[in-house]
Amino acid sequence: MADRVVRVVWAERRRRYGLGAGLALFIAALAVLVIGRSTTSTAASTTLARTSAARARGSASQAPVNLQAINAKVNSLLRRMTVAEKFGQLEMAGPNGPNGTPGDLLTWAKNGQIGSVLDLTGVTNINQVQQAALQSRLHIPLIFSLDVIHGYKTLFPVPIGEASTWDPATVQNDESVSAAEATADGLKWTFNPMVDISRDPRWGRVVEGAGEDPYLGSAIAAAKVRGYQGSNFGALNKMAATVKHFAAYGAPVAGREYNTVDMSTQQLFNDYLPPYKAAVDGGVATVMSSFNSLNGVPNTANPYTLRTILRQEWGFRGTVVSDYQAVQELEAFGFAANGADAARLALTAGVDIEMAVTVGPTSQYSTYANFGPQLLASGKITMGRLNDAVRHVLTLKYLA
Repeated sequence: MADRVVRVVWAERRRRYGLGAGLALFIAALAVLVIGRSTTSTAASTTLARTSAARARGSASQAPVNLQAINAKVNSLLRRMTVAEKFGQLEMAGPNGPNGTPGDLLTWAKNGQIGSVLDLTGVTNINQVQQAALQSRLHIPLIFSLDVIHGYKTLFPVPIGEASTWDPATVQNDESVSAAEATADGLKWTFNPMVDISRDPRWGRVVEGAGEDPYLGSAIAAAKVRGYQGSNFGALNKMAATVKHFAAYGAPVAGREYNTVDMSTQQLFNDYLPPYKAAVDGGVATVMSSFNSLNGVPNTANPYTLRTILRQEWGFRGTVVSDYQAVQELEAFGFAANGADAARLALTAGVDIEMAVTVGPTSQYSTYANFGPQLLASGKITMGRLNDAVRHVLTLKYLA
């Protein structure tokens, strides 16, 4: 599949940009060689990594999506899960062993204390952790995620370079190749596309988006979602995409990363929200909330952006994930009184998964697992909201 896609990509680029026959042939051959070497050497392990979640679903990985069956499975799990297991599904952990090895992930996965994994790569590592998860009480699989931004094995232009082609079809093909290569390693979720409109060159992340124009940004956002996900991100060579960073992350005061954003409603809806909306309309599986505050409210705990706009007005039904340790950082932000308050604010605002946690009662980052049960018992969060968040996570995994 990857070989075919690469040939299509470079045939199209040669036609559009007049690449010489020799140069085009050399680049295409080099790309195919890279893909071929990476997939041939790990073929047996790749099969395990790609299909572990599919086996847990109990269905063929490329069969037509049966939402009724998935909903029934999720409902059955929700009835049987303990409160601790539900909060565990909302935690995303990263590898903490030497040289990026699983470390404590194996224990956390087997105990049902995590629901997803960030930044673990390599088929052997991923299979090892997935097998541990499938030994948990309810045998719920994990989903493995990474920032697959402008290629995985084969590198493509950085996002602003891709957007500068004004060629959504080529951008879509780039992401199709990226998805094929990443899923061969067992990854099924990428934190891309970044669609933040940016008009201040002082901001250090301009390169990650499509630039200043909402029309171009919207076209590129939709193309990237199509490339990663296709018509079914449960296919072996497709993966769930994430539109980020919601919302208006590219407009910080003075161009300073993490800084506040002060913006009129008119400018927000006319200039900054259209690319996110294009991704949602295109069926993007997940949305990442942004670090910044918008008109005084951190987007990690902003019910206006996450509930009113995203869920109610746009009809988004997928999963919302925080940025890196952003839930706990609500306390440092001065918006939450403590870790428990941070968990309450983020979960009630609409954040389903908190990213980059370590698990255990002494961890300051796993706020959902550490404080969620007592918040639930005290009525500060509801079982309905908890079940909704878990449903979003489980549905994502069984669709992938």
